[in-house]
Amino acid sequence: MQQIAVGWLVYRMTGSAFILGLVGFAGQAPAILLTPIAGVMADRLNRHRLLILLQVLSMLQALGLAFLTLSGRVTILHLFVLSLILGVLSSFEVPTRQSFLLDTLERREDLGNAIALNSFLFNTARLLGPSVAGLVIAVAGEGLCFLINGVSFFAVIIALLCMRIPRKEAPSGRLGVLPGLKEGFAYTFRFAPIRYTLLLVALVSLAGMPYLVLMPVFAKDSLGGGPETLGFLMGASGSGALLGALYLASRPSIVGTNRRITGAALTFGLSLILFSLSRSIVLSLFLMFTTGLSMIAVLASANTAVQTLAEEDKRGRVVALYVLSLAGTMPLGSLFAGAAAHHIGASMTLGLGGTACILAAFLFYLKLPVIREQVQPSHSR
Repeated sequence: MQQIAVGWLVYRMTGSAFILGLVGFAGQAPAILLTPIAGVMADRLNRHRLLILLQVLSMLQALGLAFLTLSGRVTILHLFVLSLILGVLSSFEVPTRQSFLLDTLERREDLGNAIALNSFLFNTARLLGPSVAGLVIAVAGEGLCFLINGVSFFAVIIALLCMRIPRKEAPSGRLGVLPGLKEGFAYTFRFAPIRYTLLLVALVSLAGMPYLVLMPVFAKDSLGGGPETLGFLMGASGSGALLGALYLASRPSIVGTNRRITGAALTFGLSLILFSLSRSIVLSLFLMFTTGLSMIAVLASANTAVQTLAEEDKRGRVVALYVLSLAGTMPLGSLFAGAAAHHIGASMTLGLGGTACILAAFLFYLKLPVIREQVQPSHSR
């Protein structure tokens, strides 16, 4: 809700797409620089307490934004600075929260189900949030969206305080930030199963995820529709993501995760290619459904794989690199896709992106023997 309301408020105040993009960049850019450092912090500090602190600071950011907007004092500079602050907090919160997930489980083998349920909740919120925000903005303005967001943190903080997480010994031989970063990168890229999984996620995010940015072009030019067509396409993609997350949540174990990653990446690329060629609204809706389903299957399965295999004292840094391989490459992919679509057309751009995803799946498949060989000791543990 806050993301939609900030964008609407910026554009209403300025009418400038450039400033809108600048404020959006302020919220995303810190992740590229700070996410690896956040991984070191998640490994060195108590994740439970760190997460509570980050939630409190995020709540103060939302309430500050609500106060400035409801009092009529908000300026573009306020929005830029507060978006930058939220970007910094999110850079630390996401890897901390993701790596904390395993700490909440009694059985490590339930991690895949927990990550899938987390993906289901996230995508449900992503579907509902913008719709609710649109209604609230229309009735009461952007300030109420910010206030609702700020108040909602109380529930999150109370839930965290109610958790009883077993205390774990602090890692021996604590390293500084730079040595910790070096150790995390060395471990991640030396261990083939994690290295190739992160490479696949980065390639899929770079080449395939920009389909979301190009969707208005396909809705209008390829299918001859309007905003309602765009809404149907995005809804079909979101529905597929929800079903994919529920399927993964129902899996009894992590056995077969690598096969699911390969098959889902292949399906994702093929769905994008066929969608780029489709001129039928019914076929396009079906292909968007399979795109959303396979997308979440790739990302959630990859998340499960890297968290299950990572050593406990390095899990925060491995998860941070997973987040970076996903969120760090997505803006670059959107930039490249927009430039390519301008020169060669959206259909050709998306077709090439889908082809790249298929090639990434094929390369991952070729590395499966090496992955299985190195992953066996971890699976046995």
